[in-house]
Amino acid sequence: MTPGKVLVAGVGNIFLGDDGFGVETVRRLREHPLPPDVELLDVGVRGVHLAYRLLDGYRTLVLVDATSRGGEPGTVYLIEADAGPLEAPVLDGHRMGPDAVLALLGTLAAGTGGSPPDRVLVVGCEPESLEEGIGLSAPVAAAVEEAVRLVLRTVGAHAQAKREVSPS
Repeated sequence: MTPGKVLVAGVGNIFLGDDGFGVETVRRLREHPLPPDVELLDVGVRGVHLAYRLLDGYRTLVLVDATSRGGEPGTVYLIEADAGPLEAPVLDGHRMGPDAVLALLGTLAAGTGGSPPDRVLVVGCEPESLEEGIGLSAPVAAAVEEAVRLVLRTVGAHAQAKREVSPS
């Protein structure tokens, strides 16, 4: 793994309806050509795995997840994650959401000598239902393609900016 790479991580529990949005979006992204410095990862509910993976020198993390912000179900958001200090998480391998993973990064970086990403973006989708059940609701399933396009534009812009600052 070389520094400056981008990690696109699909987060969520496919057994909780729309919480599987991130996992499904990353699955669909695999059908598209990506810049060589972009890696896809289906994290699912393995938050601790994601936290350790992020110490490998990624410049940018794009988290894809169901994100409740009060909008209409199926609304897709692009959120720049706040890099400010977060409360230390309770380590629970079964319920570590993205906020807990990001809070854990500082501690892990100090203990391992790794470095967290410089930039964290969230591509989120307003869920309709997070009840037990497999499969996305109709509005969230329809939003997957919009999220795929948004991720592709985001990583494409990263690749373009990288080319502009690299010597020719």
